[in-house]
Amino acid sequence: MIVMLSAGAMLLGFALELLVGWPNRVKHPIVLIGALVSKTEKLLRRVFPKTHRGERAAGIVMAAAVPLICLALSGAVTGLLYWLHPAAGAVAETLMFWSIFAAGSLEQAAMDVYHGLEQGIEQGRYAVSMIVGRDTDALTETGVIKAAVETVAENTADGIVSPGFFAMLGGAPLAYFYKAVNTMDSMCGYKNDKYLYYGTGAARLDDVCNYIPARMSGLVMTAMAGVCGLNGKNAWRIFRRDRYNHASPNSAQTESVMAGALEVQLAGDAVYFGKVYKKKTIGDPIRPIERGNIPRACGLMKGTCWAAVLILAIVRFAAGLLLAL
Repeated sequence: MIVMLSAGAMLLGFALELLVGWPNRVKHPIVLIGALVSKTEKLLRRVFPKTHRGERAAGIVMAAAVPLICLALSGAVTGLLYWLHPAAGAVAETLMFWSIFAAGSLEQAAMDVYHGLEQGIEQGRYAVSMIVGRDTDALTETGVIKAAVETVAENTADGIVSPGFFAMLGGAPLAYFYKAVNTMDSMCGYKNDKYLYYGTGAARLDDVCNYIPARMSGLVMTAMAGVCGLNGKNAWRIFRRDRYNHASPNSAQTESVMAGALEVQLAGDAVYFGKVYKKKTIGDPIRPIERGNIPRACGLMKGTCWAAVLILAIVRFAAGLLLAL
Protein backbone atom coordinates (compact mmCIF):
# COMPACT_ATOMS: atom_id res chain seq x y z
CA MET A 1 0.00 0.00 0.00
CA ILE A 2 2.81 2.42 0.89
CA VAL A 3 4.48 1.96 -2.50
CA MET A 4 1.17 2.64 -4.27
CA LEU A 5 0.66 5.80 -2.21
CA SER A 6 4.20 6.82 -3.08
CA ALA A 7 3.40 6.47 -6.80
CA GLY A 8 0.43 8.78 -6.39
CA ALA A 9 2.52 11.26 -4.41
CA MET A 10 5.07 11.21 -7.23
CA LEU A 11 2.48 12.24 -9.82
CA LEU A 12 0.89 14.87 -7.60
CA GLY A 13 4.25 16.38 -6.62
CA PHE A 14 5.29 16.59 -10.28
CA ALA A 15 2.01 18.28 -11.21
CA LEU A 16 2.31 20.78 -8.36
CA GLU A 17 5.82 21.81 -9.38
CA LEU A 18 4.94 22.14 -13.05
CA LEU A 19 1.62 23.92 -12.63
CA VAL A 20 2.12 25.93 -9.43
CA GLY A 21 5.87 26.20 -8.92
CA TRP A 22 7.74 26.25 -5.62
CA PRO A 23 6.55 28.92 -3.10
CA ASN A 24 8.94 31.88 -3.18
CA ARG A 25 8.88 32.37 0.58
CA VAL A 26 9.87 28.77 1.35
CA LYS A 27 13.55 27.86 1.16
CA HIS A 28 14.00 25.17 -1.46
CA PRO A 29 15.50 21.88 -0.17
CA ILE A 30 17.99 21.87 -3.04
CA VAL A 31 19.42 25.10 -1.61
CA LEU A 32 19.99 23.20 1.63
CA ILE A 33 21.70 20.38 -0.27
CA GLY A 34 23.91 22.97 -1.94
CA ALA A 35 24.83 24.40 1.45
CA LEU A 36 25.70 20.89 2.66
CA VAL A 37 27.94 20.39 -0.39
CA SER A 38 29.74 23.70 0.30
CA LYS A 39 30.28 22.99 3.99
CA THR A 40 31.47 19.45 3.26
CA GLU A 41 33.92 20.77 0.68
CA LYS A 42 35.39 23.30 3.13
CA LEU A 43 35.80 20.62 5.78
CA LEU A 44 37.36 18.03 3.47
CA ARG A 45 39.77 20.49 1.89
CA ARG A 46 41.09 21.29 5.37
CA VAL A 47 41.44 17.62 6.30
CA PHE A 48 42.92 16.10 3.13
CA PRO A 49 46.38 16.93 1.72
CA LYS A 50 46.49 19.75 -0.81
CA THR A 51 47.81 17.47 -3.56
CA HIS A 52 46.15 16.08 -6.65
CA ARG A 53 45.65 12.71 -4.97
CA GLY A 54 44.43 14.37 -1.79
CA GLU A 55 41.91 16.50 -3.66
CA ARG A 56 40.63 13.52 -5.63
CA ALA A 57 40.25 11.48 -2.43
CA ALA A 58 38.42 14.34 -0.70
CA GLY A 59 36.05 14.62 -3.65
CA ILE A 60 35.31 10.89 -3.56
CA VAL A 61 34.51 11.11 0.15
CA MET A 62 32.13 13.99 -0.54
CA ALA A 63 30.52 12.10 -3.43
CA ALA A 64 29.77 9.21 -1.09
CA ALA A 65 28.82 11.14 2.05
CA VAL A 66 26.45 13.87 0.83
CA PRO A 67 23.99 11.64 -1.10
CA LEU A 68 23.92 9.10 1.73
CA ILE A 69 23.16 11.84 4.26
CA CYS A 70 20.27 13.07 2.10
CA LEU A 71 19.00 9.52 1.64
CA ALA A 72 19.17 8.80 5.37
CA LEU A 73 17.44 12.04 6.46
CA SER A 74 14.61 11.88 3.90
CA GLY A 75 14.21 8.14 4.50
CA ALA A 76 13.93 8.69 8.24
CA VAL A 77 11.26 11.38 7.79
CA THR A 78 9.11 9.42 5.33
CA GLY A 79 9.57 6.17 7.24
CA LEU A 80 8.45 7.75 10.52
CA LEU A 81 5.44 9.46 8.98
CA TYR A 82 4.29 6.38 7.09
CA TRP A 83 4.62 4.45 10.37
CA LEU A 84 2.46 7.03 12.16
CA HIS A 85 -0.17 7.01 9.38
CA PRO A 86 -0.09 6.19 5.65
CA ALA A 87 -1.77 9.51 4.82
CA ALA A 88 0.92 11.46 6.70
CA GLY A 89 3.64 9.67 4.75
CA ALA A 90 1.89 10.27 1.44
CA VAL A 91 1.56 14.00 2.18
CA ALA A 92 5.24 14.19 3.13
CA GLU A 93 6.31 12.44 -0.09
CA THR A 94 4.07 14.72 -2.15
CA LEU A 95 5.79 17.77 -0.65
CA MET A 96 9.19 16.18 -1.23
CA PHE A 97 8.40 15.42 -4.87
CA TRP A 98 7.18 18.99 -5.25
CA SER A 99 10.76 20.06 -4.49
CA ILE A 100 12.46 17.23 -6.38
CA PHE A 101 11.05 17.79 -9.88
CA ALA A 102 12.06 20.88 -11.85
CA ALA A 103 9.95 21.05 -15.03
CA GLY A 104 8.14 24.26 -14.06
CA SER A 105 11.27 26.06 -12.93
CA LEU A 106 13.11 24.92 -16.06
CA GLU A 107 10.37 26.30 -18.30
CA GLN A 108 10.30 29.56 -16.34
CA ALA A 109 14.08 29.99 -16.61
CA ALA A 110 14.06 29.28 -20.34
CA MET A 111 11.16 31.66 -20.97
CA ASP A 112 13.01 34.33 -18.97
CA VAL A 113 15.67 34.07 -21.68
CA TYR A 114 13.00 34.35 -24.38
CA HIS A 115 11.45 37.46 -22.83
CA GLY A 116 14.89 38.87 -22.03
CA LEU A 117 15.85 38.74 -25.70
CA GLU A 118 12.72 40.71 -26.52
CA GLN A 119 14.22 43.52 -24.41
CA GLY A 120 17.69 43.24 -25.95
CA ILE A 121 20.78 41.07 -26.17
CA GLU A 122 22.15 42.12 -22.78
CA GLN A 123 18.98 41.01 -21.00
CA GLY A 124 19.08 37.75 -22.91
CA ARG A 125 22.71 37.15 -21.97
CA TYR A 126 21.96 37.89 -18.32
CA ALA A 127 18.97 35.53 -18.24
CA VAL A 128 20.85 32.68 -19.87
CA SER A 129 23.83 33.19 -17.54
CA MET A 130 21.51 32.10 -14.72
CA ILE A 131 21.11 28.61 -16.18
CA VAL A 132 24.36 27.75 -17.98
CA GLY A 133 27.95 27.32 -16.91
CA ARG A 134 29.56 28.78 -20.03
CA ASP A 135 30.69 32.40 -20.43
CA THR A 136 27.82 34.46 -21.82
CA ASP A 137 29.27 38.00 -22.13
CA ALA A 138 30.08 37.65 -25.83
CA LEU A 139 27.20 35.41 -26.96
CA THR A 140 25.23 36.50 -30.00
CA GLU A 141 21.45 36.16 -29.99
CA THR A 142 21.87 32.85 -31.79
CA GLY A 143 24.31 31.71 -29.10
CA VAL A 144 21.92 32.71 -26.32
CA ILE A 145 19.02 30.81 -27.93
CA LYS A 146 21.14 27.72 -28.50
CA ALA A 147 22.34 27.76 -24.89
CA ALA A 148 18.76 27.99 -23.61
CA VAL A 149 17.50 25.19 -25.87
CA GLU A 150 20.44 22.94 -24.96
CA THR A 151 19.78 23.54 -21.26
CA VAL A 152 16.11 22.65 -21.64
CA ALA A 153 17.05 19.46 -23.49
CA GLU A 154 19.75 18.33 -21.04
CA ASN A 155 17.75 19.15 -17.94
CA THR A 156 14.73 17.22 -19.18
CA ALA A 157 16.75 14.21 -18.08
CA ASP A 158 18.73 15.70 -15.19
CA GLY A 159 15.89 17.67 -13.61
CA ILE A 160 12.85 15.47 -14.17
CA VAL A 161 13.28 12.02 -15.70
CA SER A 162 16.35 11.02 -13.67
CA PRO A 163 14.86 11.87 -10.25
CA GLY A 164 11.65 10.20 -11.45
CA PHE A 165 13.60 7.06 -12.32
CA PHE A 166 15.15 6.93 -8.85
CA ALA A 167 11.74 7.67 -7.32
CA MET A 168 10.36 4.65 -9.16
CA LEU A 169 13.04 2.52 -7.50
CA GLY A 170 12.93 3.95 -3.98
CA GLY A 171 10.45 6.77 -3.57
CA ALA A 172 11.32 10.30 -2.52
CA PRO A 173 14.36 9.28 -0.39
CA LEU A 174 16.17 7.69 -3.34
CA ALA A 175 15.15 10.63 -5.53
CA TYR A 176 16.80 12.94 -2.97
CA PHE A 177 19.89 10.73 -3.19
CA TYR A 178 19.97 11.47 -6.92
CA LYS A 179 19.31 15.20 -6.46
CA ALA A 180 22.30 15.35 -4.11
CA VAL A 181 24.47 13.68 -6.77
CA ASN A 182 23.26 16.07 -9.45
CA THR A 183 23.72 19.11 -7.19
CA MET A 184 27.30 18.08 -6.42
CA ASP A 185 28.04 17.70 -10.12
CA SER A 186 26.56 21.12 -10.94
CA MET A 187 28.66 22.74 -8.21
CA CYS A 188 31.92 20.78 -8.46
CA GLY A 189 31.94 18.93 -11.78
CA TYR A 190 34.09 21.49 -13.63
CA LYS A 191 37.41 20.87 -15.35
CA ASN A 192 39.04 24.03 -14.03
CA ASP A 193 41.94 24.51 -11.63
CA LYS A 194 39.74 24.35 -8.53
CA TYR A 195 37.73 21.24 -9.37
CA LEU A 196 39.78 19.27 -11.90
CA TYR A 197 40.65 16.68 -9.24
CA TYR A 198 38.21 17.39 -6.41
CA GLY A 199 35.17 17.22 -8.71
CA THR A 200 36.07 13.90 -10.34
CA GLY A 201 34.10 11.75 -7.91
CA ALA A 202 30.92 13.81 -8.23
CA ALA A 203 31.14 13.97 -12.03
CA ARG A 204 31.69 10.22 -12.43
CA LEU A 205 28.88 9.35 -10.03
CA ASP A 206 26.54 11.71 -11.90
CA ASP A 207 27.45 10.00 -15.19
CA VAL A 208 26.63 6.59 -13.70
CA CYS A 209 23.34 7.70 -12.13
CA ASN A 210 22.14 9.37 -15.34
CA TYR A 211 23.17 6.61 -17.74
CA ILE A 212 19.82 4.80 -17.97
CA PRO A 213 17.51 7.81 -17.37
CA ALA A 214 19.25 9.87 -20.08
CA ARG A 215 18.62 7.17 -22.65
CA MET A 216 15.06 6.72 -21.49
CA SER A 217 14.61 10.49 -21.81
CA GLY A 218 15.92 10.43 -25.36
CA LEU A 219 13.55 7.65 -26.39
CA VAL A 220 10.48 9.20 -24.74
CA MET A 221 11.35 12.62 -26.19
CA THR A 222 11.64 11.08 -29.65
CA ALA A 223 8.21 9.49 -29.26
CA MET A 224 6.72 12.79 -28.06
CA ALA A 225 8.27 14.95 -30.79
CA GLY A 226 5.55 14.18 -33.32
CA VAL A 227 2.83 14.50 -30.67
CA CYS A 228 4.13 18.01 -29.92
CA GLY A 229 3.95 19.00 -33.58
CA LEU A 230 7.68 18.70 -34.27
CA ASN A 231 9.70 16.49 -36.64
CA GLY A 232 9.68 13.08 -34.96
CA LYS A 233 11.31 11.30 -37.90
CA ASN A 234 14.27 13.70 -37.94
CA ALA A 235 14.48 13.52 -34.13
CA TRP A 236 14.99 9.75 -34.35
CA ARG A 237 17.56 10.14 -37.15
CA ILE A 238 19.66 12.71 -35.27
CA PHE A 239 19.32 10.78 -32.00
CA ARG A 240 20.83 7.69 -33.59
CA ARG A 241 23.59 9.69 -35.30
CA ASP A 242 24.61 12.36 -32.76
CA ARG A 243 23.69 11.07 -29.29
CA TYR A 244 27.37 10.68 -28.37
CA ASN A 245 28.55 14.05 -29.78
CA HIS A 246 29.32 15.38 -26.30
CA ALA A 247 32.09 14.99 -23.72
CA SER A 248 29.46 13.64 -21.33
CA PRO A 249 28.08 10.18 -22.21
CA ASN A 250 24.58 11.40 -21.31
CA SER A 251 24.06 15.05 -22.27
CA ALA A 252 23.67 14.56 -26.03
CA GLN A 253 21.03 11.86 -25.61
CA THR A 254 18.30 14.48 -25.28
CA GLU A 255 20.14 17.34 -27.02
CA SER A 256 20.31 15.25 -30.20
CA VAL A 257 16.56 14.56 -30.10
CA MET A 258 15.82 18.23 -29.47
CA ALA A 259 18.05 19.32 -32.35
CA GLY A 260 16.40 16.85 -34.71
CA ALA A 261 12.88 17.69 -33.60
CA LEU A 262 13.47 21.44 -34.05
CA GLU A 263 15.47 20.85 -37.26
CA VAL A 264 18.35 23.01 -35.98
CA GLN A 265 22.02 22.57 -35.19
CA LEU A 266 23.04 22.80 -31.53
CA ALA A 267 26.30 22.57 -29.54
CA GLY A 268 29.63 23.48 -31.14
CA ASP A 269 32.50 25.39 -29.51
CA ALA A 270 31.83 27.16 -26.20
CA VAL A 271 33.79 29.35 -23.79
CA TYR A 272 34.18 28.37 -20.12
CA PHE A 273 36.15 30.52 -17.67
CA GLY A 274 37.72 32.42 -20.56
CA LYS A 275 38.90 29.29 -22.40
CA VAL A 276 37.45 28.04 -25.70
CA TYR A 277 36.47 24.37 -25.65
CA LYS A 278 36.12 22.59 -28.99
CA LYS A 279 32.85 20.66 -29.21
CA LYS A 280 31.14 18.68 -31.92
CA THR A 281 27.91 19.99 -33.35
CA ILE A 282 24.60 18.19 -32.84
CA GLY A 283 21.92 18.13 -35.55
CA ASP A 284 21.70 19.68 -39.02
CA PRO A 285 20.98 23.38 -39.76
CA ILE A 286 17.78 22.69 -41.69
CA ARG A 287 16.14 25.74 -40.11
CA PRO A 288 17.78 28.87 -38.66
CA ILE A 289 18.03 29.37 -34.91
CA GLU A 290 15.22 31.70 -33.82
CA ARG A 291 13.60 32.82 -30.57
CA GLY A 292 10.58 30.62 -31.20
CA ASN A 293 12.82 27.59 -30.67
CA ILE A 294 12.75 28.29 -26.92
CA PRO A 295 8.99 27.88 -26.33
CA ARG A 296 8.93 24.95 -28.75
CA ALA A 297 11.73 23.30 -26.76
CA CYS A 298 9.77 23.90 -23.55
CA GLY A 299 6.69 22.31 -25.09
CA LEU A 300 8.63 19.18 -26.01
CA MET A 301 10.24 19.12 -22.58
CA LYS A 302 6.84 19.23 -20.82
CA GLY A 303 5.34 16.57 -23.08
CA THR A 304 8.33 14.32 -22.47
CA CYS A 305 8.21 14.84 -18.71
CA TRP A 306 4.48 14.13 -18.42
CA ALA A 307 4.90 10.91 -20.40
CA ALA A 308 8.02 9.76 -18.56
CA VAL A 309 6.77 10.52 -15.05
CA LEU A 310 3.45 8.83 -15.81
CA ILE A 311 5.26 5.71 -17.04
CA LEU A 312 7.53 5.63 -13.99
CA ALA A 313 4.65 6.18 -11.57
CA ILE A 314 2.63 3.39 -13.19
CA VAL A 315 5.60 1.02 -12.86
CA ARG A 316 5.97 1.93 -9.17
CA PHE A 317 2.22 1.53 -8.58
CA ALA A 318 2.26 -1.87 -10.30
CA ALA A 319 5.20 -2.96 -8.15
CA GLY A 320 3.29 -1.90 -5.04
CA LEU A 321 0.22 -3.81 -6.23
CA LEU A 322 2.29 -6.95 -6.72
CA LEU A 323 3.78 -6.60 -3.25
CA ALA A 324 0.30 -6.24 -1.75
CA LEU A 325 -0.96 -9.49 -3.32
